[in-house]
Amino acid sequence: MAIIEASIPLFFLLILVELAVARRRGARLYRLADSISDLSCGILSQLVGLFVSLLLIAIHAWTVAHVSLQRFGFLPAWVDRVPWGDGALPGPLGTDWAALGSWTLAFVLVDLAYYGLHRASHVVHVLWAGHVVHHSSEEYNLTVALRQSSLHGLVSWVFYLPLAVLGLPWPMFASCYALNLVYQFWIHTRAIDRLPRWLEWWLNTPSHHRVHHGVNPEYQDRNFAGVFIVWDRLFGTFVEERAAPVYGITTPLNSWNPVWANMHVFAAIVRDARRTRRWRDKLRVVFGHPGWRPSDLGPLASGPTSRRAAEPYDPPIPAGIARYGVAQFVLLLGLAYVTLLTAPARAWHETAALVVVVALGLTCVGALFEAHVAAWSLESSRLVALTVGCVTALVLGEHSLLAAVGLACCVGSLAWLLRLRAHVLPLPGHR
Repeated sequence: MAIIEASIPLFFLLILVELAVARRRGARLYRLADSISDLSCGILSQLVGLFVSLLLIAIHAWTVAHVSLQRFGFLPAWVDRVPWGDGALPGPLGTDWAALGSWTLAFVLVDLAYYGLHRASHVVHVLWAGHVVHHSSEEYNLTVALRQSSLHGLVSWVFYLPLAVLGLPWPMFASCYALNLVYQFWIHTRAIDRLPRWLEWWLNTPSHHRVHHGVNPEYQDRNFAGVFIVWDRLFGTFVEERAAPVYGITTPLNSWNPVWANMHVFAAIVRDARRTRRWRDKLRVVFGHPGWRPSDLGPLASGPTSRRAAEPYDPPIPAGIARYGVAQFVLLLGLAYVTLLTAPARAWHETAALVVVVALGLTCVGALFEAHVAAWSLESSRLVALTVGCVTALVLGEHSLLAAVGLACCVGSLAWLLRLRAHVLPLPGHR
């Protein structure tokens, strides 16, 4: 989505603003490892989305072309002109009111479809397995907004299919969908308390969305709105923020690994579906409520719903390892951004290879921040493999600039890692 990609610099600017506000107030809204984990999940989501979006475009476009109501004469065509500017037809106040009305209706319908998807993603286990990534942080700040699933898009298209049946053109849908997600970024903050009541009544706000992320019993499965909180008010899922929310999921993830964050509930579904005896229960494990468990497997383990009960997951690591991990993350962030920008000009297998390189790197960074006993072996193996790959690319004369920069980074990182090995590695060993 070009709108989302263009918004990335703004996202990081607002994160810096929130950090400055928190520091001025003396509040601790961020933890380093947690925020890097959030951003790592977001990076993977955007990179995998390069491939998933092709599937969504194909399904939506085919549906509009073959089974939309316009094709059978039941509805007029959408007015997909821009409401303002050179592409708009002249009208009062310089506005193409027909186009503006069409775009407004499209935005409202996309938001309604998002409400249905979001609500289903909390009550259908296999959908929750994808959505859980967004909720598994135990903090609540702007980096959490970027903590998105890499796999949820494989099923989310079903909830937007009615919009294709209504004939909503793909560019209109994609633009409204992207704007919907961009809006939801700013509501992931504790730095803003409440907005004026008239805005709180109809818009989704930080207060409303903090409720949604809370694991407090009274907050679970509430406030599913994207932009308009009126959907929750209409359908009986609205709850006002009263007690301070406790963030996270009822069974804590306890990991900074972005790949595992995307897979752990899917793994639990497969494990429970295999172990339970009755076929009815196997199906319910997949499609039932995430809080349900077959009687022959025992009750679900639940985490604390109070900060007083347990501290958030945050294993201590030496400062040198933290600095190295941050440096590696910044390099991987840069590579991911280059991959997003250059993907249209690259062969698909080249883009896929870069996605794998970034995913492996982020997994290693997560292992370092977890103080995982295998972190040294994983990171050194990654750097050696990348060094070999960069040298090979240079010898073959392929992507010379990227390979040269990669080689320099790998050599420098290996030297840094060997120095850490001599002074602070092995890690204290969280697990």
